[in-house]
Amino acid sequence: MEFVKVQGLGNDFVVIDGPAEPRPDAVIRWCDRRFGIGADGVLVISPVDPGRISMRYWNADGSEAEMCGNGLRCVARLAYDRGWVSSTEFVVETAAGDLPVEILDAGMVRALVGNPTVPGPAAEVAGVAVHPILVGNPHAVVFVDDLLSAPVATLGPRIENDGLFPGRANVEFVSVLGKQSIAMRIWERGVGETMASGTGATAAAFAASMYRRVVTPVDVSLPGGTLTIELVDDQAWMVGPGEIVYSGRID
Repeated sequence: MEFVKVQGLGNDFVVIDGPAEPRPDAVIRWCDRRFGIGADGVLVISPVDPGRISMRYWNADGSEAEMCGNGLRCVARLAYDRGWVSSTEFVVETAAGDLPVEILDAGMVRALVGNPTVPGPAAEVAGVAVHPILVGNPHAVVFVDDLLSAPVATLGPRIENDGLFPGRANVEFVSVLGKQSIAMRIWERGVGETMASGTGATAAAFAASMYRRVVTPVDVSLPGGTLTIELVDDQAWMVGPGEIVYSGRID
């Protein structure tokens, strides 16, 4: 089976063509960085018509997730380069809804992430204030003063699996740098700490904006690079790179 390796700000994925329903054990094996290809997750994509493709996403632990922001930009770039679509603007079908994307210059992609919402009030988990945000998938935003010393590896999994989030959550540790700038580290459910997260950056920017700590557009500094999040009315758009790394064959 042929595959393509892609990455967006260091958040990397194995992409295979649909229709396909990879077994959890296969996803785990492919994502293993020592015994497999190595990735944060697996994306399955299919052409639908000249203005539309579909995308499904599995985490590295084999669990299927609703959406993946960095993956969204990567598959948009791949579909455009393959000639699956007839324009630089088209739609990607996901479990979180239909999301319009636009291919920009210099490898950049602009994409609608969705309509961020607040499913409930902030709550204390493991001694810290946690702000639940939905961006097609569940997020937990924690504001910190010192991002470098934030206990991502220890506190991240505790919040991810807390009863506040029945489907588990992605956890963002966020530090406000200025009126249009934040920095973030993420503990991704089913994966661990990753270099970047598109929906995580969106949740962080939305939460910071909601508390009037920033104004849109917001530059989100991540270990893998910077994403720009635009909050327009009830919608959130992201601008960032999507890169095709290499292709290969799974035996």
